[in-house]
Amino acid sequence: MVTTGFDRMWAELAPLGRDGSTGGYRRFAWTRTDHDLREWFAGQCAKRGLALTEDRAGNQWAWWGDPDSIPGIVMGSHLDSVPEGGGFDGPLGVVSALAAIDALRAAGVTPARPVGVVNFVDEEGARFGIACAGSRIITGALDADRARGLTDADGITMAEAWRAAGRDPAALGPDEEALRRVHAFVELHVEQGRALALDPDGSTPGDLSDATRAVAIGTDIWPHGRWRIELPGEANHAGTTRLEDRRDAMLGLATVVQEARSYAAELGCVATVGKVRVEPGGVNAVPSHVTAWLDARGPAERAVLATVAGVLDVASGLGGTHEEESWTPTTRFDAALVSRLTGILPDAPLLGTGAGHDAGILATHGIPTAMLFVRNPTGVSHSPAEFAEPEDCHRGVAALAAVVTELCTSGHRDAGTQTEGLHA
Repeated sequence: MVTTGFDRMWAELAPLGRDGSTGGYRRFAWTRTDHDLREWFAGQCAKRGLALTEDRAGNQWAWWGDPDSIPGIVMGSHLDSVPEGGGFDGPLGVVSALAAIDALRAAGVTPARPVGVVNFVDEEGARFGIACAGSRIITGALDADRARGLTDADGITMAEAWRAAGRDPAALGPDEEALRRVHAFVELHVEQGRALALDPDGSTPGDLSDATRAVAIGTDIWPHGRWRIELPGEANHAGTTRLEDRRDAMLGLATVVQEARSYAAELGCVATVGKVRVEPGGVNAVPSHVTAWLDARGPAERAVLATVAGVLDVASGLGGTHEEESWTPTTRFDAALVSRLTGILPDAPLLGTGAGHDAGILATHGIPTAMLFVRNPTGVSHSPAEFAEPEDCHRGVAALAAVVTELCTSGHRDAGTQTEGLHA
């Protein structure tokens, strides 16, 4: 019955924001599609009799029990996507959390703590450029004034987007009241790599029927950040300007991209220039200016920062300027909570990740946090090829339900003392 409920929700959610010609998703914050996704989430919560609230960033929290009497155990993720993204990154965690509620109830579980499901807004940062904006705003990691002034590709500010959605942007800001309701947070997510689809040594494809590698326990999030680079040039006619007379900003971009790859390969991390804006943007015009965004991350902070420093030095040598848009150091999930999850799921592998998550923002804020990852046989993410087998998704729900059952039924005192550092 629980797996049937998961499959039904998944089928209902699948068409929202999907491009029928490519299979990719465009689920951006504070758009009509985002409104439809939020309505879908609210409807699913209403079906389960969950009390739905919103915080000062618009994140949706649904509660089984009263978190104002005692903080609760929260599951969830996000429903937005990157441009032409896959359907699993984020939504799998939200649907699995709702299905886990069904599993707990079907098993007759009586929680000693409230159980919550959260849908974080604007996790991908696809519209306004800041990843995990919803969780960053409520924790204060993203200043509210800066958030209101962020603009999308059409020059619309987040404040204007809020007004268009019928909201008051003055209300946006940190929300300690919402955060105090969270005793611990467990986010389930599709794996954004192939570690679980390979043999444990990582050298050859693994047996995808091996249930012990269907779900992993997250240990940490690699350090990562985004930098905006401005590269100058001079507009001119593409047909009449001699090559030696040109100041082509696009050549500067090509140099930056090549150097990013070179530094990352040398220092053992990854660096990507995945978004550019070219001015004036004409096919027959020499580019006068290029804005490029550099994404860098890796297992070691020193290597990531050295890579970025090298790339920015190159950009400066070309007359460019830069600005850091976000930086998140290594985020280690709560050691005691992770240990407790390994006791509940003794066969689950341990896995670090190079992808950022709302779980990492909450962990940095001091909330005990952990993650579960569901195997991705393609290893592809942020693409329509992103995938998880239905059976592995069901295993993910079962694992999440087992974890939350243990965390919410161990008693008020026990839940805070067995896992050192959990909110009282």
